[in-house]
Amino acid sequence: MSDAVQPTAAEVRAAAEAVKTALDRHLAAVERRSGEDDPAVYEAFNQLAAAAETYDELLYDRYDEVTPFEIPGAEDALPPYTGPEEPNALSVLIRRDYAVAEPQRLLAQAQRIEAADYDEADGSGTVHGALGTLFGEFEPDEIASRHKEFGLEEGDSTLWVTASDDQTDPGEWLEAPFEGVDPQRVVCRFDVSTVFDEEIGDEGDFEDELDADQDEEDDLEPLER
Repeated sequence: MSDAVQPTAAEVRAAAEAVKTALDRHLAAVERRSGEDDPAVYEAFNQLAAAAETYDELLYDRYDEVTPFEIPGAEDALPPYTGPEEPNALSVLIRRDYAVAEPQRLLAQAQRIEAADYDEADGSGTVHGALGTLFGEFEPDEIASRHKEFGLEEGDSTLWVTASDDQTDPGEWLEAPFEGVDPQRVVCRFDVSTVFDEEIGDEGDFEDELDADQDEEDDLEPLER
């Protein structure tokens, strides 16, 4: 990293002081906790995690050094559950990201769908029109399982299951379906990301290096005295 964008030593020092302050606040919140799911403890925890992450980044940028802190990932970042113990209804929130990797394949698939339905392909021939045709014909789960056929490349995805006391009235949330989701009513979530694969790959590379080193040691001939 160039000196022009490096944090200053003073900025690193200030980040370290912020970690100390957040650590004191977290301990104080824990000592005053009013119950197992005290929101004050949760808030202090998040502040400490954020301060530690900032310090870790600045320390690395300035001095090429790291800390032993492990910042919790998304699976550990949910607040304490405060929803009903026996939910009468639930909502499943899903987000899947795709890249349009092969536009021509996508357009060709959309034309086939239109030709089968209308005996001729009279679509607009645009990528956004083809996407509309594709998602109008197939269920999202089928698209997810066949994405390569449609010229799509998978990105990150997440699924949240939230609990509620009662089912909403028909049409109540259709104008803003993802607005106002309460994280404290999330029963569980499942995340898929290439980030996790890269982390596993890095560990595997390290293990491969260890195995290679061991093989080299096994190949060495013992010295005769």
